[in-house]
Amino acid sequence: MLGFTNVEAGLKTPASFFVGTKRNIVENKELEKQKMHITVEIIEYMSHAVVSKTIIRKSTGTVSVMSFDEGEGLTERIAPFDTYAQIIEGQAELVIDKETFLLTTGSSIIIPAHKSNTIKPNGRFKMILTVIKSEPS
Repeated sequence: MLGFTNVEAGLKTPASFFVGTKRNIVENKELEKQKMHITVEIIEYMSHAVVSKTIIRKSTGTVSVMSFDEGEGLTERIAPFDTYAQIIEGQAELVIDKETFLLTTGSSIIIPAHKSNTIKPNGRFKMILTVIKSEPS
């Protein structure tokens, strides 16, 4: 795959954005409104893949859920907006400006805009990413 839509920033991103992936699956259709969802069941794992599904997409930001199979991660990147990352299953190692954070189920962190960040594989995990687009302050 040469590229796909980066759900959290709405940008074209090369497949090299992912670590170790053989497949990158992205579903940009929003979840059904006014219907209860069990958060951890919104997305499933797929073998050798990172799967991303849009929960809500607006011009002001995006909420997406992602699943990472064993050995899958995201390469270093810098986003133009703050990103709120929540682990909903498993654990992940996030590196923000060379500082490492081990996030487990139920924990979260704000990744500041314009800071380098990487999501390193640490077993299978699922996370929600929330991006609020805003003007520089």
